[in-house]
Amino acid sequence: MDLHAKIMIAMSWIKFAVPAGVLVTASLWSTIPAAAKPEYTRRLKQSCEVCHPPDSRALNEAGEYFRDHRSLDGYKPRSQGKKSAEAPSKRK
Repeated sequence: MDLHAKIMIAMSWIKFAVPAGVLVTASLWSTIPAAAKPEYTRRLKQSCEVCHPPDSRALNEAGEYFRDHRSLDGYKPRSQGKKSAEAPSKRK
């Protein structure tokens, strides 16, 4: 095989490898790791709805607490106090 043929083979390989490498690197950099994982529900022995509203990826108050503290230990819902305070006024 002459030098020209070897160069052409190398060039065709580079034309494929460089864009493929750029795409792989970009796709790995652009992925955002999922924060909610099934192992959280197994470890905490809680359902997904404890931290997320139904059919949503958004975080509720408990989910924000877990995000900040990596645990639900010490979590006290603020919204329960507000609801119980509002309940007697609605009955009147």
